[in-house]
Amino acid sequence: MKVLDLKCAHEHRFEGWFASADEFESQLARKLVACPVCSATDVSRMPSAPRLNLSSARGDAPAPAQPPHAAPEAAALQARALQFMRELIEKTENVGERFAEEARRIHYNEAPARNIRGVTTPEDAHALLEEGIEVMQLPVPASLKEPLQ
Repeated sequence: MKVLDLKCAHEHRFEGWFASADEFESQLARKLVACPVCSATDVSRMPSAPRLNLSSARGDAPAPAQPPHAAPEAAALQARALQFMRELIEKTENVGERFAEEARRIHYNEAPARNIRGVTTPEDAHALLEEGIEVMQLPVPASLKEPLQ
């Protein structure tokens, strides 16, 4: 089993587990390796020090020290962002493509007030803002759109 340090084009760092280096290259070429934060498939391998457990062979040599994690602050920030997104998804109603219509109905008291999320065009979002309806663009990572295994 190969454990690789990876990063996407947006500098999100993550770990990938593959049966072999060839399997990683095969999956990468087929765009099957995706960032768990933003779903980007433009992924590259990060340099990492191999861990060679030779102490059992020689009996006296200590195992090499593991390098410190490259960016613990970034990992913690990603974890907090994913937790925020999970809570947002749990506490809002997905109205899908009807977002602009439903936001207007709520704003003009034609529908019950509630927290909603959905999809709209940039033009519709701008029109909502001009009407005084507060909206916020928040891209949801694809990994949160599916149930977690």
